Amino acid sequence: MKTVKTALLILGLLFLGITISVAQNQFPSQVWHKGNIYAADGQVYGGNIKYDLENNVVQLQDQTVDTFTATNVTYFELYDEIYGGVRKFFSLPYAQGSDYATPIFFEVLTEGDDLALLCREYVATDSRGMGGYGMMGGYGMNPFYGPSMMGQRLAFKFYFLKNGKIEQYSMKKKDLFEMLPGHDEQISLFMRKNRLDYDKRGDLLRITAYYNELNQN
Repeated sequence: MKTVKTALLILGLLFLGITISVAQNQFPSQVWHKGNIYAADGQVYGGNIKYDLENNVVQLQDQTVDTFTATNVTYFELYDEIYGGVRKFFSLPYAQGSDYATPIFFEVLTEGDDLALLCREYVATDSRGMGGYGMMGGYGMNPFYGPSMMGQRLAFKFYFLKNGKIEQYSMKKKDLFEMLPGHDEQISLFMRKNRLDYDKRGDLLRITAYYNELNQN
């Protein structure tokens, strides 16, 4: 009996390892995550979640698979078991190439009283032939890296929410200081001291969080 239990334990661990390995070879939006969906009507739905930011939908797998759009969801949250940490996505009105704003999903990386850093991930063609996810951060400052898959890589667009307005960040250093005004010297020193870049997800998270701390003083 002891031998059988040991064999079952080994098989279970092997299966878990295979599952994690398979998930790590997929992009985060291709994996089911444990989480909750908070609907606009106040209902809360829990189960396995898979999101699609390109089409602004989130799926819930429980007894069946149900699809929600950004128009009927306030926000959803999930736990990323592969890379660790809770991620939250809010439905916010945004005008994409027009004057008409419609609700779309943004991941909130960090927020303060004055400003929030938002993000939208997408799968891009990796013309370099090799690459990675880049630094994600946002999960308790834990970065994750991964190889490009079949010529594709995970890329990001960043936005700042300030005074009720969402502005896309150009990924240029001079524009970062325009987005975070009033503390240029402190931010420059903070970036140099911690060797932070202006165009990496984890670094932008730390810079924005530091800016919000400065505004509280």
